[in-house]
Amino acid sequence: MPRISYAGRNRQTVNYLKTIYFDYPEWTPCHVSLMPATWMKYREALEEVVLAHPRIFPGYVKGSRDFDRVDFPLYERGQHVDCWGTVWENIERGLDSMPISYPLEDWAALEHYRWPDPLKDDVFGPRPDWEEVRRAMADAKARGGLAWGGGLQHGFMYMRLFYLRGFENLMTDLATEDPRLWQIIEHVEAYNRAVINKYLELGAEIIGLGDDLGMQASLPMSPAMWRKFIKPSYDRMLQPCRAAEVPVSLHTDGHILEIIPDLIEVGVTVLNPQIRANGLAGLVEMAKGKVALVQDLDRQLFPFATPAEIEEHIGTVFEALHLPQGGLILSAEAEPDVPLENIDAICTILEKICRPPLLDPA
Repeated sequence: MPRISYAGRNRQTVNYLKTIYFDYPEWTPCHVSLMPATWMKYREALEEVVLAHPRIFPGYVKGSRDFDRVDFPLYERGQHVDCWGTVWENIERGLDSMPISYPLEDWAALEHYRWPDPLKDDVFGPRPDWEEVRRAMADAKARGGLAWGGGLQHGFMYMRLFYLRGFENLMTDLATEDPRLWQIIEHVEAYNRAVINKYLELGAEIIGLGDDLGMQASLPMSPAMWRKFIKPSYDRMLQPCRAAEVPVSLHTDGHILEIIPDLIEVGVTVLNPQIRANGLAGLVEMAKGKVALVQDLDRQLFPFATPAEIEEHIGTVFEALHLPQGGLILSAEAEPDVPLENIDAICTILEKICRPPLLDPA
């Protein structure tokens, strides 16, 4: 794949590009995500941790965070209806919602179902003005960053099928090969393709997507069934990215080892898998050196571990997956059940292992 030009990019962007292109980055990129609920719980005390780690949180300014801020509807308490008609419920502000009602749970609803317009209907409201999207991507590039595109909800393809039908219904549809399922797949895929194509048209340099394809210890279906029902849509949706030689970054929770080669084949160039669901040995075998990894560290460990255990975990993952030529980004997410001292330890250990520089906030 021809590389995105490094010319005019800031140091952090160049290092990211060198990482995903296996071009010997200056340091191993790393980041720590703090859920809104985590900010709500710890407030000024968490801000002090952030301020103590400017290499992990470059440019953060004291007092700039509204600790109660929520930027996404699904992080607000209550029920929410998306543009597909799926009803979501949130019982803990600052954490995510769960789908509780599915518009096509009864096949009888299919006849009169209104499919959303991909260029007008965003998940929870109208699409932003497309010219504003174009300007935002151009501005990001002008500042030395990357023009990221996406515009699709987490769970854009496979998960959307059970957001529409319900999980048990979808599993039955797959097992019985219900012909009506193909109609749903066709419409969901068409929506996604239209949005991806629009972002490419507006100048996106990299496409970011999320779809949790796995469960805790396995795929939700056999690999053969995944290749029959899901892979063809991924192949068609990402074909324009392959043709334009635009990298695709895919977040996907759950066990996905058996289909990592398929994801690479359809055009995924940056993969964000979970460590516990896939196992470190499996990721080394199936992914190391074959696809750039944004490696999710063990969020199920962080609430209960000591700082020493956290250091051992992160060090072990780094040693197993690191290559001098790149291909590794370490990612940690802290929920409100992670003690402050462990959040501080995560940042300290990432600084020690990944060696990010102190970047100019500008």
